Amino acid sequence: MPRSILTAIEEGCWDYEPNDVSQEEYHSTEALPGSEEKLKLLAQRVCEGLPLWHPADRQSVDDDETAFD
Repeated sequence: MPRSILTAIEEGCWDYEPNDVSQEEYHSTEALPGSEEKLKLLAQRVCEGLPLWHPADRQSVDDDETAFD
């Protein structure tokens, strides 16, 4: 089983689905969508085989910054 979507693509495994990961097992981010910080974090999540999105990730400029981990 591939470790991440990247290794799945390298191995030609086109029906790869990542393992379910509890949201407590990785951190949310307050980085703005589209920012360099957010893109780097998303790339890191992909490389680590984590879900791309965390339910508590910041989704807009209007999100309250005090609500993040």
